[in-house]
Amino acid sequence: MKETVIQVQHLSKKYRLGEIGTGALSQDIERWWKMRVMGQEDPFLKVGNTSTAGTSGSVYSLKDISFEIKQGEAVGIIGKNGAGKSTLLKLLSRVTAPTSGHIRLKGRVASMLEIGTGFHPELTGRENIYLNGAILGMNRREIDRKLDEIIDFSGVEQYIDTPVKRYSSGMYVRLAFGVAAHLESEILIIDEVLAVGDAEFQRKCLGKMGDAKTKDGRTVLFVSHNMAAVTTLCQRAILLEKGEMAFDGPAREGVEQYLQSNNPDVNQEKSWLPGEGPGDYRGQLSQVMVAPASGNIFSVSAGLRLDFRLVSRTPGLRINLAFEIITPDQILVLQHGIALADGKAVEPGNYEISVDIPGNLLNKGQYLVNVWLGGSFRPVKRFENVIGFTIEHTQIDHIMVALPGILRPVLEYQLKFTSSVSDSPNE
Repeated sequence: MKETVIQVQHLSKKYRLGEIGTGALSQDIERWWKMRVMGQEDPFLKVGNTSTAGTSGSVYSLKDISFEIKQGEAVGIIGKNGAGKSTLLKLLSRVTAPTSGHIRLKGRVASMLEIGTGFHPELTGRENIYLNGAILGMNRREIDRKLDEIIDFSGVEQYIDTPVKRYSSGMYVRLAFGVAAHLESEILIIDEVLAVGDAEFQRKCLGKMGDAKTKDGRTVLFVSHNMAAVTTLCQRAILLEKGEMAFDGPAREGVEQYLQSNNPDVNQEKSWLPGEGPGDYRGQLSQVMVAPASGNIFSVSAGLRLDFRLVSRTPGLRINLAFEIITPDQILVLQHGIALADGKAVEPGNYEISVDIPGNLLNKGQYLVNVWLGGSFRPVKRFENVIGFTIEHTQIDHIMVALPGILRPVLEYQLKFTSSVSDSPNE
């Protein structure tokens, strides 16, 4: 059984609201004397502000968080902005201290909380590699062994002896990630590393984090708003909401709960009053619906039907209707569409368009529908998250459990007997 390398017990972090001090001891004393003793107004209050000095207002960034992480686990920390994700990583990285609770870490921690955290801007890239390694407790020989690999991964060989203050943000983050990922630490903490850098660099980052977890047996904590990256890299997710832990379990389930909380108003049907639907004064959608093609439950085998209702008010209007089915983490599953009247102008009036999507195509999971209007609409109008639906698992053939992936077709296999073999492998 793998040992626990991170243990968090009843962790809380509270911040005080308002201005704490003026920046000068003499002014702080004068403020205290005038306000607390003399009962006068704050002498250093800025025009248009109300005094916050001396108030007891506070806010919890984290409140009573507890969890354990085993060696070699990759855990995604997810949640909305302000949920407390970065605060949690700062506490785990010892950047700040908790208000209450305890943290126990076993092993060295390499963290990348912001672009170039721990870098000295006046030092060169090479010097910063050695500085970060020394902070982690590594000797020069250990850093020498990793140096070429870090430089090659970062792609900044030409500028490795240039002060990092002259680096672009992309160069900065590549080197910072290279240092954090390659130096020998047991725990790797990464905060939004994929927010900077091109697609190739992002793939390299994900690959390196995957290697750190599987090959090196390191523990990875990963904060990102890229839900596809979280589900790819992590088996487990911790969802934070308003500083409290709302979910701790399988990554896919945590991502689905997070995405569902971000789209609380997405339903299986959307209708608009006349003149209010997507489009313009010439033509508009009036309704979009989705329903199972058979039965009453969205299941893998049932299939589904999409119904669109629109109105054309202007003679000579050409209407192209298209739709997208996407996952909540923005992976495109299907895009399709139709040009009404084969692309010719349609008469003013109301129109209904229906399309069936066969069963045994989409897998279990949540899906959203985007709608496009084109033809005479310039530029093409795109409307996101118009409706949504959730497909439930159903048994297919001999497969009893839900399988990962987006597609779940029924496939035909051919089995052919070619020849017999003897019982003994030596014959």
